[in-house]
Amino acid sequence: MEREKALTLVKKQLTEHRYQHTIGVMETAIELAEQYGADVKKAELAAIFHDYAKFRPKEEMKQIILEQNMPKDLLSYNSELWHAPVGAYLVRTEVGIEDEDILNAIRYHTSGRANMTLLEKIIYLADYIEPGRIFPGVDEVRDLAKQDLNKALIKALQNTIQFLLKKNQLIYPDTIHTYNSLMMEIKGECEE
Repeated sequence: MEREKALTLVKKQLTEHRYQHTIGVMETAIELAEQYGADVKKAELAAIFHDYAKFRPKEEMKQIILEQNMPKDLLSYNSELWHAPVGAYLVRTEVGIEDEDILNAIRYHTSGRANMTLLEKIIYLADYIEPGRIFPGVDEVRDLAKQDLNKALIKALQNTIQFLLKKNQLIYPDTIHTYNSLMMEIKGECEE
């Protein structure tokens, strides 16, 4: 699918502010894909569609989670997590994208997961560091992203987990699994 067609489809689903965020994620994902050797076209499409379901009604997302046998534990956690797996499902059924790499990058862009693929890491990080994001710690993660993808991801996860802890919010298990998996990956790299 060409960029302009994809952007036209996604723009109908988003607020103007979220559309601008999506453009930033797309541009950042392309840069990261070029830097780290990922498929640039897949990174572009996954970034464009990563928030496709962001503004769907919560009730609709809940129904899709239940009907499509997605992990039921999602419903016990913050509804902010829902748009990622629901988005992957809707991008397949409404947009017609069948590529599992792209769909998984959308599916895991909020929670992460253990043993993330390169494309999944890029979309997760691009969503976190795109130029429109302004919050404590984001510049450090941007700097790390220029040097080491995994270290940037670990710092982003540390920031996210600390933020959730400070707000006394639940932390989705996949986020913890992502952190642990990346730490083991880095330790493995250091031991070689």
